[in-house]
Amino acid sequence: MLAGSRVVLGVTGGIAAYKAIEVCRRLVDAGAHVAPVMTAGATRFIGEVTLSALASQPVQTSLWDEADPIPHTTLGQGADVIVVCPATARLLSDYASGRSSDLLTATLLATRAPVVVCPAMHTEMWEHPAVQDNLATLRARGVHVVEPESGRLAGGDVGHGRLASPEVIVDAVVAALAPPDLTGLRVVVTAGGTREPIDPVRFLGNRSSGKQGHALAQVAARRGADVQLITTASASAPAGVDVVSVETAAEMGAAVAKVAPTADVVVMAAAVADFRPVAVADQKLKKAAGIPEIHLEPTEDILAGLGEVKPEGQTLVGFAAETTDVATNAQGKLAAKRVDLLVANDVSAPDVGFEHDTNAVVIYQAGGDPIEVPLADKTVVADAVFDAVLAHRLQSAGSLKP
Repeated sequence: MLAGSRVVLGVTGGIAAYKAIEVCRRLVDAGAHVAPVMTAGATRFIGEVTLSALASQPVQTSLWDEADPIPHTTLGQGADVIVVCPATARLLSDYASGRSSDLLTATLLATRAPVVVCPAMHTEMWEHPAVQDNLATLRARGVHVVEPESGRLAGGDVGHGRLASPEVIVDAVVAALAPPDLTGLRVVVTAGGTREPIDPVRFLGNRSSGKQGHALAQVAARRGADVQLITTASASAPAGVDVVSVETAAEMGAAVAKVAPTADVVVMAAAVADFRPVAVADQKLKKAAGIPEIHLEPTEDILAGLGEVKPEGQTLVGFAAETTDVATNAQGKLAAKRVDLLVANDVSAPDVGFEHDTNAVVIYQAGGDPIEVPLADKTVVADAVFDAVLAHRLQSAGSLKP
């Protein structure tokens, strides 16, 4: 996600500074070169040695004591993105007013790279009009603000102002670097395996975890789309995504029907059940009553239905989880469902598909060569899918010109 990117990680003097250590580790693991900068206040909460050991280069703290005579310019001009975690009320004030009092604020003023600030402070400070005015100023200048969460604060207080989780912060850094090439598009993504109830306890289901669908929604949002995720999975929602939770195929079909007609892109990554019980017992079926007979009926074919009524200009993407004859089955589904792109994978292969964090797929398209995406993180696969979506939309727009 961040391979080759140069990230300046600024750490200020707040109790949440300890979380910057985990943010640093995650950035490095994602392939970034991390240059840490600590304020004097930050050194009272965490040690320089700890951050230096985890980062890509030693911590810098001063405008004057480094071998580089202009460290703020070197850092600012060399950065692909700067993230300040945590960002105290003082840092927000200095940055908004243009006050350069230390290496970190000087670096912020000496860069043209995107900047991500992650505020953390007590609720009273967070809600103070001066702090909110400073945030409004920074937002107006294009600074990305990662909103704090509600939760337990220093001293045992509970309220708004707790630093966002490390994974949310790293997602925001990735988003700040992502090409905004989906801006203006409305994207609907489905995810997870549906559950068709047998009785109040049991259901017919499948092994889909929803991870690929959630990755698709996450990547679409990072790339600027307005995203609605319709999911059966219980995983936390990606930042900036509108989530609709469903359970059965019927519920998913109804949710999709409401939003698909006005969507620019529909990505049907969910594993929707093909059959459901005709009758659902209102009480738990007991073993003592003997082996029950469960009669099945077909569910609605949501993808085929979308293909039949697809509006002009919409891109419809289907998914096919296969175990044999992947290419034949995928190409057949591509035609039968009337989709623009069909993403197929062999879920019997190692580390592919259900429940894994990785996937390997082939993207089939009518009239075009298949696009093979080798085993990779599911966010990488998601990027490849949306690259294919954009290429299809560009080609379609060109073919419609007189």
